[in-house]
Amino acid sequence: MEPLTKILSASAELFSQYGFKTITMDDIARRAGISKKTLYQHFANKQEVVQESVVWYKTNMTNLCGQILKDSENAIETMVKMLAFFDNMNKRLNPMALFEMQRFFPEAYRIFRELLVDRDVLMIRDNIMQGVKEGLYREDLNADLLARYRLETSLLVLQPNLLVNDRNSLMSVALEIGEHFLYGIMTPKGVQLYQKYKSKYLKEQSNQASA
Repeated sequence: MEPLTKILSASAELFSQYGFKTITMDDIARRAGISKKTLYQHFANKQEVVQESVVWYKTNMTNLCGQILKDSENAIETMVKMLAFFDNMNKRLNPMALFEMQRFFPEAYRIFRELLVDRDVLMIRDNIMQGVKEGLYREDLNADLLARYRLETSLLVLQPNLLVNDRNSLMSVALEIGEHFLYGIMTPKGVQLYQKYKSKYLKEQSNQASA
């Protein structure tokens, strides 16, 4: 693995697990298995590491979500697979990570938000339009508005609020919000498929968590 990839991978792991504030350049070099000299050859400071690792992490997540889209039979299966995917991601996520990025690294947060709008909103909108064509989502939906709404509500669990108070709560609240969104847009045909896929994919996630 190239040193730059080691740095970005290690940084993304550390920031997602422990937040952005307390992690130092020493921590990053140690986790990446490189010297501080090598680290500073690629990045001048922690600010640069944060920005580049956020882009790297978000790009990887988007690519993985794109693969889920390709491997799904219909819009409902895609959404349920996404719920299972992010449920697994939330197991390793520090609930305060996004808040700390927003507060202490605003430029990185701005870039993160732009990536969400450019990639994730479009992906969700396409899923909604696909589901409407398949008869799984209601025909009277505003796909663009609901795509943005879905994204904003999914980020609620990563902000200080009354919904989440620990990592386990984060996972349960995220699933509850995702299911609430789906029931709001599905047709009866879609609900039947949702129950089928929920018992398959979300049950698998539950079993993995308890294993």
